[in-house]
Amino acid sequence: MAKYEQAERLQKLPPYLFVRLEKLAAEKRAEGMDLIDFGIGDPDLPTPEIIVKALQEAVAINKNQKYSSSQGEKDLRVAVAEWYKKRFDVDIDPNTQVCITLGSKEAIFNISQAFVECEDTIIAPSPGYPVYSGASTLFNEAKCVKIPLKEEKKWLLDVSDCPTGARMLYINYPNNPTGATCDIPYLKGVYDWCQKNKTILCLDNAYSEMCYDGYQAPSILQVGPDAVEFGSFSKTFSMTGYRLGYAVGHPELIAGLIKCKGQIDSGAPIFIQKAGIAALNLYPEDGRIPKEVADHMAIYAERRKVLVEGLRELGFDVPMTMGTFYVWFNCGMKSEDFTKKMLDLGIIVTPGNGFGESAEGYIRMTVTESVSRIKEALARMKNGKY
Repeated sequence: MAKYEQAERLQKLPPYLFVRLEKLAAEKRAEGMDLIDFGIGDPDLPTPEIIVKALQEAVAINKNQKYSSSQGEKDLRVAVAEWYKKRFDVDIDPNTQVCITLGSKEAIFNISQAFVECEDTIIAPSPGYPVYSGASTLFNEAKCVKIPLKEEKKWLLDVSDCPTGARMLYINYPNNPTGATCDIPYLKGVYDWCQKNKTILCLDNAYSEMCYDGYQAPSILQVGPDAVEFGSFSKTFSMTGYRLGYAVGHPELIAGLIKCKGQIDSGAPIFIQKAGIAALNLYPEDGRIPKEVADHMAIYAERRKVLVEGLRELGFDVPMTMGTFYVWFNCGMKSEDFTKKMLDLGIIVTPGNGFGESAEGYIRMTVTESVSRIKEALARMKNGKY
């Protein structure tokens, strides 16, 4: 058989963290082990019924079975713009400042394809979503400077640690994996630094609606127009498999993203975009979190409380995060060692160093298991002498 050598850029790309975890978990399941999964951030709660019904109705209509466009359908772009007005009191033009995406992941990658040249510098947080420092950098033959996020700074990226002259900077709040949150004054500081240094600011805001205890995540567009922000239907509406998201921001940045996508995809399926409209229309005019989202967040909040308090009883110093559905803590040993020990107990967690070298010794757990399963996992840990 012929042998096909991968391109050098692909060989440089480390194995995607969650693919490795899935392989290890599959091996344990094949052995018959009952696994309690706190690994991948995939909501276990169902998509709200009103969204599912909108999808079912839309898919039966012939015109919704055709190609869309790389920018997305006009009615969904209008719905995104209206949502930004409701939620953040920001005015954006659906024709020039919105692009519908296949989830936020592809847009996070494609924005760098559109604007980063060979040998340009990308600034990425560490720990951070692997796409920032991985594919976005390597597929453009760019340089990545990873800025360590520090617990003593509440996991906020400090621009004073960043090199000048960078082409692009990624930030993500509410933050994956740490659960850290930020406010508008913080965003303004990052925005002003990027303006001064002519650096494209990219805010990954996929968890904007996953907040607790009265906290509401801000948008970078509340600070200024010279940035791009990525949002997703995945976590907010339990729509991970639908692959639907959006990018909003400066018209030139959106135009570059659309041009790039035009060479790669033909847009999200129209019937899925119709479901996205139904999702955004759940928000009332005053921007309050709708019942469907609030009910899900109440479930996650209870699980978060049980898991955090249980881990504290086991001796771990665990913060009660105000955003995302992740719990993040120092495990007191190498991340991989802790992950393997937990797997032997039938518990899947995510090693922090998979998000960046500076997160060695930390663990991420996702509250996508029921309270009873969380308590079972805590009991296994206690019996395992944790």
